[in-house]
Amino acid sequence: MDSVFLSSYPALLNDKSLMSKLQSLKLVVFDVDGVLTDGRLLYSEQGEAIKCFNVKDGVAMKLLPKWGIQVAVITAKDSAPLRRRMKDLNVEHFYPGCHNKAEAFDDLIARLNIKPSEAAYVGDDVIDLQVMPNVGVALCPADAHILLQRHCPIVLHKSAGEGVAREVADIVLASRMSLERAYELAQKPEFEK
Repeated sequence: MDSVFLSSYPALLNDKSLMSKLQSLKLVVFDVDGVLTDGRLLYSEQGEAIKCFNVKDGVAMKLLPKWGIQVAVITAKDSAPLRRRMKDLNVEHFYPGCHNKAEAFDDLIARLNIKPSEAAYVGDDVIDLQVMPNVGVALCPADAHILLQRHCPIVLHKSAGEGVAREVADIVLASRMSLERAYELAQKPEFEK
């Protein structure tokens, strides 16, 4: 455990049950708009939506699976830039254009043969409440809707699009090991492949 890093989350260090849940996670599910992006939608003259992703999140989404924690994305939106980003990150479990997130989550955990308690969910708006009460650990960005903040034992320091996935990965990995050890894998040349 990396207690130095986790000291910036005092409630987490004082909650042994929550720490145990973090340590037993097998899956982290991310929403996109308002989590991996800042939630703004920019449209080109051709009408295509343009999204801005944080490169730091890419490292996180590649690193978690290297430590046996699968990554999934369930999002209500669908676009070519989103599909490209998920492909670039090798996100195997991707549910775009999903308006019933609970159904997608149930399908995902059935396919992975894991319990809901072994999953974390990161969301920012009320549609995410379809899933959040059913997971082991619910997390939200600092600027998430107040209803989500009330349901999340972990409200992140980062706001949407500012490296939320990276902060989540750091918390999950720090619950198990030092961050120096966790990031050894990211320093190898084959990590970017």
